[in-house]
Amino acid sequence: MRVIVALGGNAVLRRGEKPDADVQVANVRTAVKTLARLAGEHELVITHGNGPQVGMLALESAADPALSRPYPFDVLGAQTQGMIGYWMQQALQNALPGRQVLAMVTQTLVTAVDPAFANPTKFVGPVYEREEAEKLAAERGWTVRPDGSQWRRVVPSPVPQRIVETRLIRRMIGQGVIVVCAGGGGIPVVRDELGRLAGVEAVVDKDRSASMLAEALECDAFLSLTDVPRVMRDFGTPQESEIGHTTPHELRALSFPDGSMGPKVEAACRFVETTGDMAAIGSLEEAERILAGTAGTIVTPNGRWPLTSTL
Repeated sequence: MRVIVALGGNAVLRRGEKPDADVQVANVRTAVKTLARLAGEHELVITHGNGPQVGMLALESAADPALSRPYPFDVLGAQTQGMIGYWMQQALQNALPGRQVLAMVTQTLVTAVDPAFANPTKFVGPVYEREEAEKLAAERGWTVRPDGSQWRRVVPSPVPQRIVETRLIRRMIGQGVIVVCAGGGGIPVVRDELGRLAGVEAVVDKDRSASMLAEALECDAFLSLTDVPRVMRDFGTPQESEIGHTTPHELRALSFPDGSMGPKVEAACRFVETTGDMAAIGSLEEAERILAGTAGTIVTPNGRWPLTSTL
């Protein structure tokens, strides 16, 4: 089975942890223990988040007196793709001797007229108390919004149209290579009037990019793996309950926060509706059980997994 895994940012850096390299490398090695087992049974493509890392580099860049202006977000995305991709590639190579692993710096095509550029929603960087967040926003021209009980910077998150390197990724998979790509949703780029690519100041949602890439690669399963075991119905209320096996129709009748679970649910629904295959949301540690149908929130056209006829 061909499986694409979209790792949440917590797989590399958990909330509250120091962003030291050794902390992140240790987290990657832990994640790879599960990923290596999946790779032993399936063709595997891995994508990952980079929000904390991009936010940290953005702060460093903004405060660097040697720069006439901070590095733009497309460049920061490339830097973090390289960094996390290197850690992931090395850990997989060490866990799977003899297997070929490739970490690719990939670009995601968006449209320059996407309305997201006028309505930033994507959280990046660390959390702040409201007063500090508003002070930083005034000083640096940021847009900030509440993220739970605290506040974070938000940037535009345009809809991905295509991973530019899709054909190359497909070729590598066909040769048995484990591919790490589209980190952080991919580097956002647009085409100018001459068809040339150019980076833009944005962050593409990693789950939407992964869903789109899974469709283009004809994957059989799309797993969005995070730090929660299942999607919750009526989250935060006395009526909250876990959602196990479900359908896009059932999920779309519910409401989920735009800044967290909403994009994951939308990406899963879109993949299932477009391909007729399986998507799931759950915890990284239970990835094998999710594919077996005994853990996570599993989304299929008819709510059954493995897929069976409804006739």
